[in-house]
Amino acid sequence: MPRIDLPTPETMSPEQRRVHDKVIAGKRGRLRGPLRAALYNPELADRWSAMGELLRYDTTLPPRLSELAILVTARACSSPFEWAAHKTEAEKAGVEDWIIEALREQRIPNELAPDDALVVRYASELNARRSVSDATYAAALARFGARTVVELTALVGYYTLVAMTLNAHEIPLEPGVVAAFPLPQDDPAVWGQRQ
Repeated sequence: MPRIDLPTPETMSPEQRRVHDKVIAGKRGRLRGPLRAALYNPELADRWSAMGELLRYDTTLPPRLSELAILVTARACSSPFEWAAHKTEAEKAGVEDWIIEALREQRIPNELAPDDALVVRYASELNARRSVSDATYAAALARFGARTVVELTALVGYYTLVAMTLNAHEIPLEPGVVAAFPLPQDDPAVWGQRQ
């Protein structure tokens, strides 16, 4: 159960309904996940949706590389909802099961293709250290160019926001989806026990 009531079309204010309908009509096609909580502030939800749509669908990163960065972020943030949603998207983008499983286990496989390895390394460092090493940054810049490196950084930051929102408000998984790992608040290694 979520920690807050999530607006439904029947309970939404006119401003919330306007944003809801705009999201439904956009590239997402439905409103789910963190935007359900963000609707408490319709302007926040509207701007959030626009930024998310840009970063998810309209960057220079191919879908495969975007989804690898998102999976690394979902796992680093221990966000089962984000993981489940983007595991499916990663599969659609051609990411192999053995790579997905390694990322779920928080391992970076040695056998990755060069572009995959560079994006996974960049996203892993950014999540773990809140920055990237000179060597990783230089390699990403040389391979992808400044625009793509800026977009990759923004993508990781955006999906960190998504993960934190999902986790803090305990937005429930889609029906029938089993969590691939516990929420941070349910993980004894993080809190010792649920507070």
